[in-house]
Amino acid sequence: MNMKGSLPLLILHVLGNGPAHGYRIAALIKAQSEGVLDFKEGTLYPTLHSLEQQGMIESYRELENGRERRYYRLMAAGQASLSAERAEWEEYASAVNTILRGLA
Repeated sequence: MNMKGSLPLLILHVLGNGPAHGYRIAALIKAQSEGVLDFKEGTLYPTLHSLEQQGMIESYRELENGRERRYYRLMAAGQASLSAERAEWEEYASAVNTILRGLA
């Protein structure tokens, strides 16, 4: 797993807290990372579509302030993937941190 490969995991994590539209997903990731992770539409939406095609999430339309928005929600397969990918990420990050601390 690498930094670029973290977007699907982050999307699944955000949706694990409840449905959200794309802009809100991006805003939450940016806010929670204190601005370090700022995924643009050109990266975010293709990833959302891919996760939907894989059955990890599903989309639906809903009116918000008179405007129709596409919301995404986590499916059972996405929850299972989130658990597995979170464990994999933690193992990966721990290994990298161990190496970096040893080289400092």
